[in-house]
Amino acid sequence: MKIKAGVIGATGYAGAELVRILSAHPDVELTALASRNYAGRSFSEVYPYLYQYVPQLCRALDVPALAGECDILFTALPHGHAAPVARQVLAAGKKLIDLGADFRFRRPEVYEQWYKVPHEAPELLKEAVYGLPEIHREQIKTAVLVGNPGCYPTSVILGLAPLLKSGLADLATLVADSKSGVSGAGRGLDLGTHFSEVNENFRAYNVGLHRHTPEIEQELSGLAGEDLMLSFTPHLTPMNRGILSTIYARLNKPVSLAAVRAIYEDFYRDEFFVRLLPAGMLPQTKAVTGSNHCDIAPVVDERTGRAVIIAVIDNLIKGAAGQAVQNMNLMCGLPETAGLDRPGLYP
Repeated sequence: MKIKAGVIGATGYAGAELVRILSAHPDVELTALASRNYAGRSFSEVYPYLYQYVPQLCRALDVPALAGECDILFTALPHGHAAPVARQVLAAGKKLIDLGADFRFRRPEVYEQWYKVPHEAPELLKEAVYGLPEIHREQIKTAVLVGNPGCYPTSVILGLAPLLKSGLADLATLVADSKSGVSGAGRGLDLGTHFSEVNENFRAYNVGLHRHTPEIEQELSGLAGEDLMLSFTPHLTPMNRGILSTIYARLNKPVSLAAVRAIYEDFYRDEFFVRLLPAGMLPQTKAVTGSNHCDIAPVVDERTGRAVIIAVIDNLIKGAAGQAVQNMNLMCGLPETAGLDRPGLYP
């Protein structure tokens, strides 16, 4: 029997990617699509590229009705909006994966400090699992509520995880320099993402202030076994999608590239979606566009005693919708790669 899935916030970029992936998933029946702005209109009218693939109409948000029809729901909503939905979905005995920030943090005060709104369901945080399968796979399998990671954090955490777990990194020297395509800003209108503002331009933003910083620190602290901080600087690049993170860490002792690569090879040996590239090959965003892969390459700068790790993802797939489907597969006892085991598009 197929899993009945619904998407709330189906017409944003991440929601639309969810719809595209789920519509072709061999074990899923795409049951309901909810959209505040497009209720009553066909989904393919909003996204014509899915004409004849997604015949459903968008509908208004009615959480009890959606929970009654679906086994699992995805929320692709702005922060603050998923928490009250989750309370109703879980009360109905159904599962929920939130692509926003409402269930990524273990402590509500951290969320409230960085997102500047009260948490509407703090009692649910103890049930929520941070949905990075390569780190929390076993907890995700039994979860009823998953907080899907942010796009930047996915690239940085996967890039640093093996090094931190090994104890080789000086935790006081962590720096992540990340670049994202414009789709990461969402589908809403904003002057900063207009074509004339973005084209032929490249800029940093929210330096030292980006809301993904505490999320990255939370997960890296767990891997390192102690609290840490890092410097995180995001940049906007004039491309549609993709994230490239260049991550720096001073090594505690001289270590060869071969030794560092062995650590990464061991850590990701059985991970289908993390591709450790051969020595001499560096990650590029086009190589993962449209796929659920994260490509990683560690480099050792012997002159400075630093490890330099480069990680790339598609921000809308491994950084959002694809990872959400990967989590759904684990939560529902399906093969983890179901609906996702394919390369992306090139060029």
